[in-house]
Amino acid sequence: MSLNGVAMLELSSINSHYDKAHILHNLSLSVQQGQVVALLGRNGAGKSTTLKTIMQLVRPTSGTILFTGRDITKMAPYRVARMGLGYVPEDRRIFTDLTVLENLEVGRQNPRENVPRWTSAHMFELFPNLAERRYNRGKELSGGEQQMLTIARTLMGNPRLLLLDEPSEGIAPVIIEQMAKTLIEIKTFGLTVLISEQNMHFAQLVADRALIIESGAIKFEGSFSELEVNTKIKDLYLAV
Repeated sequence: MSLNGVAMLELSSINSHYDKAHILHNLSLSVQQGQVVALLGRNGAGKSTTLKTIMQLVRPTSGTILFTGRDITKMAPYRVARMGLGYVPEDRRIFTDLTVLENLEVGRQNPRENVPRWTSAHMFELFPNLAERRYNRGKELSGGEQQMLTIARTLMGNPRLLLLDEPSEGIAPVIIEQMAKTLIEIKTFGLTVLISEQNMHFAQLVADRALIIESGAIKFEGSFSELEVNTKIKDLYLAV
């Protein structure tokens, strides 16, 4: 379902640079309301840069980004966040000296119309590991638990759309499976999600649609069933 016939998120002909390095090349993609979309690709393909560009942490040099129909291309990152774009970075920036509960409270924002309203109680239902460690400081958590806390804290902002950057990276397989179950449950609430991911198995479990990025451009867009039978595309852009 789209938002009044418009994609919730739409990137058109985006170019992004790090200094003189040209990273994103006329990249275009869209995410419809209620969809979970996986952005797949190898290391260095441009996945993280795409998410940072959406958040305006990397300024695009050309092109447009529309979020809920509004142009956010030149907007300050804090204003983008206030509009309801939730961003979970790859490096799990939790507050290590604060407890799990305190970290969640830091992320709290006011409820938004037609968006799920999340509370710490909801987070502890979704992430039982965090419930058991609610009074532990962030630095006392495992890497997987820190990743869960980062996602939970971002959800406390009641986002319209969640950007997840490599959520399974460096996480134990048992935690990856738990995280997949949680994201599948979150999906039932109608939250829109764009996931940057290398782990195809994890992406297949949680996402409705796949995009493949290589050298900063989208090379494939379709369902996972279409991708599964397209061995040429998989070998060309996903094989290690």
